[in-house]
Amino acid sequence: MENRRIYNRIALLRKEKNISRKELADKIGVNFQTVGYLEREEYNPSLDLAFRIAEIFELPVDVVFSTKPFKPLSELLKDANRGEK
Repeated sequence: MENRRIYNRIALLRKEKNISRKELADKIGVNFQTVGYLEREEYNPSLDLAFRIAEIFELPVDVVFSTKPFKPLSELLKDANRGEK
């Protein structure tokens, strides 16, 4: 069985919280290079690691990770504004 690609918002969330790769790595118990691999989607996290990352950002796992590409934030904001009218 071929591995599915797991998409994520780790880099975006890290920048929003002003957390370095090293700081995030220390908080989740991995090497900082692993965070880079995750952000570049070169490595799929274990279920446990996905939950640890989501907990750091205080978000549900499915907000941080997906099996389908995420919509760009600009598109999400446009959709949200259309819904408010």
